[in-house]
Amino acid sequence: VGYSSPSQPGILGDLGLTLAQYSLFGSISTIGAMLGAVVSGKVADFLGRRGAMAFAELFNIIGWIAIAFAKNVWWLDIGRLSTGFGIGIISYVVPVYIAEITPKNLRGAFTAANQLMICCGASVMYLVGNIISWRLLALIGVIPCLIQLLGLFVIPESPRWLAKIGKWEGTEASLVCLRGKDADIFEEAREIRDYTRNLEQLKDSRMIDLFQKKYAHALVVGVGLMVLQQFGGVNAIAYYASAIFSSAGFSYKVGTTSMVIVQVPMTLLGTLLMDKSGRRLLLLVSVSGTCLGCSLIGLSFLIQDPKLWNFSPFLAFGGVLIFTGSFSLGLGGIPWVIMSEIFPINVKGLAGSLVTVINWFGSWIITYSFNFLAQWSSAGTFFVFAIVSGFTIVFITRLVPETKGRTLEEIQASMVLFVGA
Repeated sequence: VGYSSPSQPGILGDLGLTLAQYSLFGSISTIGAMLGAVVSGKVADFLGRRGAMAFAELFNIIGWIAIAFAKNVWWLDIGRLSTGFGIGIISYVVPVYIAEITPKNLRGAFTAANQLMICCGASVMYLVGNIISWRLLALIGVIPCLIQLLGLFVIPESPRWLAKIGKWEGTEASLVCLRGKDADIFEEAREIRDYTRNLEQLKDSRMIDLFQKKYAHALVVGVGLMVLQQFGGVNAIAYYASAIFSSAGFSYKVGTTSMVIVQVPMTLLGTLLMDKSGRRLLLLVSVSGTCLGCSLIGLSFLIQDPKLWNFSPFLAFGGVLIFTGSFSLGLGGIPWVIMSEIFPINVKGLAGSLVTVINWFGSWIITYSFNFLAQWSSAGTFFVFAIVSGFTIVFITRLVPETKGRTLEEIQASMVLFVGA
């Protein structure tokens, strides 16, 4: 994450790539991520949460090594596709694993910490990439993959996945490891066991089973949040921030550096507030900010004529920072938190795959189409993003449940009851 932007000048110069070839290199990871997302649920259900993470990291390591030693564009693309595939699996299984192992009063903060680490990692890649070669930067990408791969040997498997495959003793052993030897795990183990046994009465789920009435609320919330997250314009701003600043007449170096500075503390703040304010309130504040940010950017393009007002570059700068900070506060991470909480264990793999594929597909659509939309109307494009954010506020208010302080079993049962009401 965050590799393609700082590495662009070096790769173009060393390997003589055309802009079209580099654009493919930059975007092919999204295609890999979609492929990884398609199989992520099945892999996580078959290999377990730890096994799925190990499987994904092997692809990430192979991909980074292929990029680091690439002699032509083919090896670059193969490496980028491989890392994208690994990221597609990781983006599903990590939030699910965290949600399944943490106590209900800490689950939101721990799951959101995943987004914080992604943000920190991308920022480090961006900053370090400006001072070292693109090949060395790719080799540095191997380091966190190896650390996670080795760390998987010392962490417990998800107790809920162990219960799903009938390993009851393993479930209790995992809970003891997670909660401590002196903790009373009886009630939590009983709740997991009872809920899992009820689900065992159901036949193995197929993709078509997701579209039953009892899963409708969870599916609408999971898919809806991912679609609205992507169509609110986050990747348009993330990938084309430099172009946005330049078009608005502002220094792109100052602008993009400011974005990095804003992202990390706002993501940290969101992580700290997750289990205090709740998911819904934090989402509503976050989306209100993204709506304001897009409106300001759109307005800056609308009144770009210096004869009318010569502060439009600062309006664009402020709008991008407000959007970036607001998105980092909640909308960036909370949809993944909620996705990991609302689907029952018997359909979690299928539902998670579907939701993750939709998220990456939405990312690709916006990334691919943004330049065409900007040619049509830069102001109009960001006003459309603002309208999407406004609709997201209504969607959250009407449909998204508050999951703070509730067990996964309570949340999932309430989603079914909501449909039946």
